[in-house]
Amino acid sequence: MDLAQLLLREPAILTIWLILFLLAVPGLVVLASPEGVRRPRQALREAAETLRGYRDHRRPDAQEATDLTRYAQELTVAAEHAAATAQRWHERWLQTHQHLDSAWQAWQDAEAGLARRRAAAAFAVPETEPTPELYAERERFLARRVLAAARRGELPITVVADALAGRNGWDPRLHPVEQELHLHRATAAHLAERYHRAAAAERTVWHDTQLAAATRDSLRTEAATATARAAGIGHPSVGATARQPAGSRFRVLGGPVKRTV
Repeated sequence: MDLAQLLLREPAILTIWLILFLLAVPGLVVLASPEGVRRPRQALREAAETLRGYRDHRRPDAQEATDLTRYAQELTVAAEHAAATAQRWHERWLQTHQHLDSAWQAWQDAEAGLARRRAAAAFAVPETEPTPELYAERERFLARRVLAAARRGELPITVVADALAGRNGWDPRLHPVEQELHLHRATAAHLAERYHRAAAAERTVWHDTQLAAATRDSLRTEAATATARAAGIGHPSVGATARQPAGSRFRVLGGPVKRTV
């Protein structure tokens, strides 16, 4: 059987050969030098010191590689947690942005309705002689309209009591056309305020989303750098990589939509 094939098939034999070779190195060093032949003990001491120095030189490198590998693994785990946090913030921003779009559309619809009511008010039916029955009917009409708007979320529920009590600009005795006009003014104002609150909330969530994404990217970069440094030292146990989880290509795109009214 060929010697090379034998050594490959029998690791134990290869190990024995390596041990014998290492044990023979000092003797070879001594015999290779005339000075070593004359002073064998001194030559052996010098050879041993050379081997010891090489071993001591390799130990710091191995320890540094081990420390860097552990550090890179910790950074990789932290980056994965940061990526999950960034994804949650992104999903929250999407919900907030959808709410902002809905608030914007509701406000614009209210403004369009107010414009139509203003045009209709110019052709209002002339006022007739008011009677107690007429006033009672107007109060019921206003109560129905305000309550319906509050149920749709176009007005706060507290407005119903104000309208029936005639507070804060509400007058149940007005003509229904004027009541409708006042109702649409109040609706447009309330929805405009709701939109501005939604816009402020969206900007805050967007800012936090950007911070979370920046933290994720920074940790990924640090993990990759630490892994490369550990691998560059050449420690055999270095196997960690800055693994990016599924969805790692996610980047927050766009931003708060600025609309000019």
